[in-house]
Amino acid sequence: MAKFLALFNGAADEAGKAELTEQQQAEFIDAWASWAQTNEKALVDPGAPLNAKKLVTARGVEDFTDAMTGYTIVEADSHDEAVRIFSGHPHLGLFPGNSIAVLECPSPPT
Repeated sequence: MAKFLALFNGAADEAGKAELTEQQQAEFIDAWASWAQTNEKALVDPGAPLNAKKLVTARGVEDFTDAMTGYTIVEADSHDEAVRIFSGHPHLGLFPGNSIAVLECPSPPT
């Protein structure tokens, strides 16, 4: 089994997010909870939103913004299996253009 980091990318701008009704927000949260329950055996870390962001470079630290809105970590037998876990995630239907990057996180050599 390997671990996989899923990075949620949001396509909506602040105005688009503001257009979500309370009912749409509640339906999304319910759909996410249902997805998490269905995949609970694979969830290593259910994740969280990604908010205040700092970029650290040799020149210093600066605030930055990007499309990443959250993360989740799952465990799966293969990369393809991890991708299947996220293929029906409700994030994909929340806004046109939303995506989920699924990255393998191999264990360190022993």
